[in-house]
Amino acid sequence: MSGILEGKRILITGVLMESSIAFHAAKLAQEQGAEIILTAFPRPTLTERIAKKLPKPTKVIELDVTNDEHLGRLADLVGEELGSLDGVVHSIGFAPQDALGGNFLNTPFESVATAMHVSAYSLKSLTMACLPLMQNGGSVVGLTFDAQYAWPQYDWMGPAKAALEATSRYIARDLGKQNIRCNLISAGPIGSMAAKSIPGFSDLAAVWDHRSPLEWDLKDPEPAGKGIVALLSDWFPKTTGEIIHVDGGLHAIGA
Repeated sequence: MSGILEGKRILITGVLMESSIAFHAAKLAQEQGAEIILTAFPRPTLTERIAKKLPKPTKVIELDVTNDEHLGRLADLVGEELGSLDGVVHSIGFAPQDALGGNFLNTPFESVATAMHVSAYSLKSLTMACLPLMQNGGSVVGLTFDAQYAWPQYDWMGPAKAALEATSRYIARDLGKQNIRCNLISAGPIGSMAAKSIPGFSDLAAVWDHRSPLEWDLKDPEPAGKGIVALLSDWFPKTTGEIIHVDGGLHAIGA
């Protein structure tokens, strides 16, 4: 029986550790029949080491999504390797330390601008860099952390994720005519490298212990990875501009 991504070619960002949601998306994508290519920044060697734990070997390309030169060469580098693309996974987010951890009212704009550029605008930059390889349409999938709410310690990553969510809708609007879908997975908290960079992350994660209808496991990124793979597949052919919650149902519960 063939997998739901059989014959598809997917670019995946954000594989930093085995605990990364992107790593599980990459592993599942390969298991479901996809050819993949990874991008990494600032340490491609780290990603190359983690990539050895995937079912099949895969190439790693250095990509700083704020660097126009990197973005400009991406299509050529990926094209040499895969020829074309059917899907792109955006698993990129960063905010300087002074933009997190309870410093919201005192964060300088320079730090806010960095968070917005890396975490939100890059969805557009990455999609446009890959667009020449998506002549037959495709699926762009990003990762958010529910931006409807103000979370403890999350500070300017909250507005950055809100901007990411809005950006996804506008990409869906503007690229729909090229049969390109753009959707987001809103994942519950996972004890990944990104999470560990948030001061007081345990306070935020504790909310899931008593409010999530389904039991939530901080150590299990696979459910979010499965959501990504589902959106990359042809099983959501007319879904775009959507945010799918993979959060144990917490988003539906008031108190």
